[in-house]
Amino acid sequence: MWRSIMPRSVQITKEKILTAALDVLIRDGYLAVNIKSIAKELKCSTQPIAWQFGNMDNMREALTQEAVAYANQKMMPSSTNCIEAFWQIGYAYINLAFDTPNLFRFVYMGESKNYCRGGFNSILTDKGNAVLIEGICQYLDVTKEQADILFQRMVVYTHGIVSLVVAGVFNCTKGQVYSIVKDFGSDLLSLTGTALDIGAIMSNITEV
Repeated sequence: MWRSIMPRSVQITKEKILTAALDVLIRDGYLAVNIKSIAKELKCSTQPIAWQFGNMDNMREALTQEAVAYANQKMMPSSTNCIEAFWQIGYAYINLAFDTPNLFRFVYMGESKNYCRGGFNSILTDKGNAVLIEGICQYLDVTKEQADILFQRMVVYTHGIVSLVVAGVFNCTKGQVYSIVKDFGSDLLSLTGTALDIGAIMSNITEV
């Protein structure tokens, strides 16, 4: 049980604690995240952390929210073109797995028990994804169902590959994963029956 005595001056805020906890998570992995490691990161005693969160369960829940927000920010597309934005998100997802594997495991491979997206349809009903899917539907001039299938399968396929890389099952470079995912995306675009030149679409996709 953590002590919850309020310090005289609250100089260590929740935000600072969560930033430190996220730093430990990204650098050392989830198993390294505890009150002592966070206090060491902040160069303070454990008391401010105990007072701010009360117990480790509360800390884990808050850390999950912080980690998800961080990951979402990293995957925010910069392009206003729906196809380019779609690929930017995919490449950013790959980057996240290669550059911050501990974070990826925590958020997307089940280390955090406080985060569950739901079923496959949650990919389609997410507010940001739904807007992007609608844009893809209009850009390619395909049905909503075809755009849904394209988006859903790309997400699941990309996640499957990078999860195998993070787990150590596959040993490949980021560039190789980019190439595999891009080829699969090209095949899926062909299956939509769009009248657009798929080769031209794919030639405009740049790795980020």
